[in-house]
Amino acid sequence: MTASASASPTRVLVLNSGSSSVKYQLLDMRDNSRLAIGLVERIGEETSRLVHTPLAGGGAEKRERTGPIADHNAALKAVAEELAHDGLGLDSPELAAIGHRVVHGGLRFSAPTVITDEVLAEIERLVPVAPLHNPANITGIRTAQALRPDLPQVAVFDTAFHTTMPEHAARYAIDVATADAHRIRRYGFHGTSHAYVSRRTAALLGKDPSEVNVIVLHLGNGASASAVAAGRCVDTSMGLTPLEGLVMGTRSGDIDPAVTFHLKRVAGMSADEIDVLLNKKSGLVGLCGDNDMREIRRRIDEGDERAQLAFDIYIHRLKKYIGAYYAVLGRVDAVVFTAGVGENAAPVRQAAIAGLEELGLVLDAERNALRSDEPRLISADYARVAVAVVPTDEELEIARQTFELVKA
Repeated sequence: MTASASASPTRVLVLNSGSSSVKYQLLDMRDNSRLAIGLVERIGEETSRLVHTPLAGGGAEKRERTGPIADHNAALKAVAEELAHDGLGLDSPELAAIGHRVVHGGLRFSAPTVITDEVLAEIERLVPVAPLHNPANITGIRTAQALRPDLPQVAVFDTAFHTTMPEHAARYAIDVATADAHRIRRYGFHGTSHAYVSRRTAALLGKDPSEVNVIVLHLGNGASASAVAAGRCVDTSMGLTPLEGLVMGTRSGDIDPAVTFHLKRVAGMSADEIDVLLNKKSGLVGLCGDNDMREIRRRIDEGDERAQLAFDIYIHRLKKYIGAYYAVLGRVDAVVFTAGVGENAAPVRQAAIAGLEELGLVLDAERNALRSDEPRLISADYARVAVAVVPTDEELEIARQTFELVKA
């Protein structure tokens, strides 16, 4: 469609800015179709790489360029050039807004928000509780604002979906004055995924989100669980940071806080060294040297005991959260798996649900083994509680929330 003065723009560019990368997707919200996707990685290095795939009109071949990209400003300019090459440039009158993934929104931001100077200042104030993520998100926002100062820029927060947690779930049992002074509480992450997947699960069951209680298991290299009652999050496994909760690819998940004191006093480790240990050298990679579930399963098939133990610890933690959130919700209509491991690792799903028949959870082995990109039930017909696989789509959810906000 050719844009005209009377036509309303329908395209949204979604940007996910990391410390040295930018992921992007351009979507048309008339039919939720993707017009282009891409990634810029290793920003600031001599070996920077941009991969761009146009999808509009049947798509064309993926294009790749390598060479130094100095900073995020240069990265987004390169993205704009690639989009313009396909007739999808940032100057298009069909572009309605740019939606930004922002990891931490604290308690103030419980919904998508048009970015103003005041909003940006608040995101900056949250840097101490998200030092690895918010600075990169801010850089992406400022760069996009410089390229299109006239266009609405919208922040969609990973923490927003979890702001509905009641205080008894969100508070840690520490001195209230200290906690409030330093914003210490459970915020949760992966909220965009949990929102999308819980809503799609309700649709899969033929019900409105307000009618169902769902346990969502977002299992990727980062992993989190949520208890969703009638469309609202009432508990989630990640906390002040994404370190708490499930065993992850490189993160420990739940651990006795005194371990950090012990490592400092006995091993002489600094706070930064302990941070690196728990966030980057723990989880599956710390247990067996691999954080790729496919490789771990291959090693298990060959009789590797370390890989088997890592898998067993991973599953044990997962089962604990399923049981805990079952208790929190009281009634569960579905347990749903999503993200890279959740969508693709049938052995993980089988092991996580095995032994939970008394809770009404029973898998159908054939359905569980089936590979598909579509939302699907994998539970037995007679199971009291549905078990589902629902592929997540965080970019579509960001685009949807952005478009709904700016079109009003």
